[in-house]
Amino acid sequence: MEDNDFSPHTWEELRTLIADNNLAALRRKPSEAVTYRSWIEKIKPAYGSATNYLCQERLHWNPLPISNADTRLSFSYESNILFSTPGDYKILRNDWPYAVTPDITHLVVWVKNRIRTDRETGDLTPESRLAVDNFVQTTFVDRIGASNASDYVLWFKNWSGLQSVPGIDHVHVLVRNVPDSVLTDWTG
Repeated sequence: MEDNDFSPHTWEELRTLIADNNLAALRRKPSEAVTYRSWIEKIKPAYGSATNYLCQERLHWNPLPISNADTRLSFSYESNILFSTPGDYKILRNDWPYAVTPDITHLVVWVKNRIRTDRETGDLTPESRLAVDNFVQTTFVDRIGASNASDYVLWFKNWSGLQSVPGIDHVHVLVRNVPDSVLTDWTG
């Protein structure tokens, strides 16, 4: 498929895909997908993996020696409570976002802690879902003053088979019509 034949995801489409947990349907523009795969191959000689690059160049986090980049990295963190300490997470613009309309920005919240999932289904545990919901509400929804959150903020966590960086737990956040100044406040 060529870029000209590809339509970016709209807000309504994203809302439906996320509500239906149809995350495998999220796509990048064809040219961006090719560029992304090429970038991965270019960084491997210097960093070994996209995960190592992310730790060293974007997050500036040092995995603990017990870590294994092929599975899950472990980090020293301040609190066992997910999202309770700003030093235990980092919000970044997604360097390789899904193809979305121009009014949408794709952010990623990287966390040092584990986001617990159900072993059988791979879905978030109720406790993890509540922690993410609360974080998204206080960090994103409240900040932009959205009365109807799903009109301006959506979030999801890819299941492991869809993650391009499976070694570090993270949540995707999509925001709509947010000024650059607010995006900068979130991402630094």
